Amino acid sequence: MSRVAIIGSCITRDLWPIRGDGLEGLLYISRTSLPSLFSRPLAGFKPAESPPAGLTKYQHQAVISDLLKLSLGALVAHRPTHIIIDFIDERFDLLSTGETLVTHSWELEVSGYRWTPPLAGARTIARTSEACLSLWTDAVRELTAFIRATPLSEARLILHEARWADRYLNEARRIRKFGAVQIWDGKPASIVEHNSLLQTYEAMFLDLNPGATRIAAPDLRLADSTHRWGLSPFHYVDDYYAEIWRGLRAAGVTPSAAADSPSAPAA
Repeated sequence: MSRVAIIGSCITRDLWPIRGDGLEGLLYISRTSLPSLFSRPLAGFKPAESPPAGLTKYQHQAVISDLLKLSLGALVAHRPTHIIIDFIDERFDLLSTGETLVTHSWELEVSGYRWTPPLAGARTIARTSEACLSLWTDAVRELTAFIRATPLSEARLILHEARWADRYLNEARRIRKFGAVQIWDGKPASIVEHNSLLQTYEAMFLDLNPGATRIAAPDLRLADSTHRWGLSPFHYVDDYYAEIWRGLRAAGVTPSAAADSPSAPAA
């Protein structure tokens, strides 16, 4: 039986069914960035006992994990047989306090923590900046060294090669091109720029981890306006998920850990 860990986004997580407010038999690390993952815990941060308004329990825990740097310990403790990585969540800016880095995700913004001490005075490092790329370059090397130096070295590494779709199916099931897109409301983004960045990230990761299994469905990168999470450049048509799942099955991910043949993105 495979024990799977995901370092990535809903583009991979949507292959697994969610029961209640969590995932059974799966470790899912999301809403983080590699430079944040390998930074120090945010000194002085005390999370609320219950999720702030607008966040689920899982979303709140993802923010806490990013700020307090809980994910690496959880990853090793999970002892995964397979580690699936996708870089779609590497779209958020970073925040620097001078002592640590955190991920400026939508969930962090909604939580309200962004504008309270100790983050109120944090400096933004734009995702598409050279400074962010330099930090990410160092962090992907740290990730590789960390995996090799821990029991994670026994896991099979899988890279889910993902991109932002530039086309989508509308409700009439006609293909249309995306116009302007946003990271979240009021924060515009360029599909071309982010896809170029994803290609750079994946090339760097594969250069350091040439034995990683690569899974992709480039011909099926088509967004779907009827996706259960709404229209987004990385909320795909059903056939995309089915093809990726076939690739995961071929890489040894067993159906006991995921839906055997998903016909739609899992809730």
